[in-house]
Amino acid sequence: HVQLVESGGDFVQDGGSLTLTCAASPSSNTDNCMAWFRQTSGKEREGVAAISPSSTLIFYNPLVSGRATISRDNAKNTMNLTIANLKPEDAAMYYCAAGAPYVCASTTWSHRGVYYYWGQGTQVTVS
Repeated sequence: HVQLVESGGDFVQDGGSLTLTCAASPSSNTDNCMAWFRQTSGKEREGVAAISPSSTLIFYNPLVSGRATISRDNAKNTMNLTIANLKPEDAAMYYCAAGAPYVCASTTWSHRGVYYYWGQGTQVTVS
């Protein structure tokens, strides 16, 4: 069983940047496709970005493309998401997710149902 813990959520001013971190345990998660999702009240949870086990495949939601960078460090079992030029519409609860390696494909990465491990979320507020 993989446990995911997010951190880094904060109150940020419009135009600022923020880096979120997902820490995974146990170490066997290095074979998982990892992703960030976000959700606001009354809306569906949406995929923000995903990264394959070897970091060779990376996907971004068009809403953050050009502003977001996803990365992972398998030696430390961590994954980061940095979003620059934050906008009020980026405010949400951000969740870390892990799934099978094949989930990291252009047609599946943004579907929440294909991920079987989730963190509790970290709140990002933008004003």
